[in-house]
Amino acid sequence: MCQSWYDRYCLSPGIDKLCGGPEVMKLRAEVVPLAEGTVLELGLGSGLNLAFYDPQRVTKVLGVDPGVALTDLAAARMAAAPVPVELLSISGEALPQADLSIDTVLTTFTLCTIPNVYAALREARRVLKPGGKLVFLEHGLAPEPAVARWQRRLNPLWGALAGGCQLIRDPRALLEDAGWHIEEAHHEVGYGMPGPRVLTYLYRGVARPLGRA
Repeated sequence: MCQSWYDRYCLSPGIDKLCGGPEVMKLRAEVVPLAEGTVLELGLGSGLNLAFYDPQRVTKVLGVDPGVALTDLAAARMAAAPVPVELLSISGEALPQADLSIDTVLTTFTLCTIPNVYAALREARRVLKPGGKLVFLEHGLAPEPAVARWQRRLNPLWGALAGGCQLIRDPRALLEDAGWHIEEAHHEVGYGMPGPRVLTYLYRGVARPLGRA
């Protein structure tokens, strides 16, 4: 997939900086080690999660990302990762993995951007083994009405500037609507990163498909 000059030289480095600050990296260091077995990471991006995978628990990471140009930023992190990493330059809405073949799906700052997020969450359900889990760290709709109003006002402009990122998605509601049960590990981090409140309300947790053992 061809990326524009703006995507390659402005958007991708900007996202790397915004989502790679000390506060966010601390949260990644808490969330990513929950992954185990064969991991499907939706939205590998620039590889900010890779250093945090536990080689005692993870056998392989399949990094899904349709933005081929992002591999320029991710290459060094992939090479230095403590576990084997395979980059799949595809969309999360149509995964090539077999049914019941993945132990953990990891998503960080990704559900805001996938165009058909429900299709991606259905695919994640399909590929998970019985007992598998989805681990997430996402930003989204703030609970304060005043902040949420500004998120709705700014969402069209922000989406155009930020590669389709949506300010008004609620990760918890998305997962529940798509047939996931969010476990007790879930909690809202709150404004967990520097920046305007419209951008920085965070959610994290573990979810499992409803109806699965």
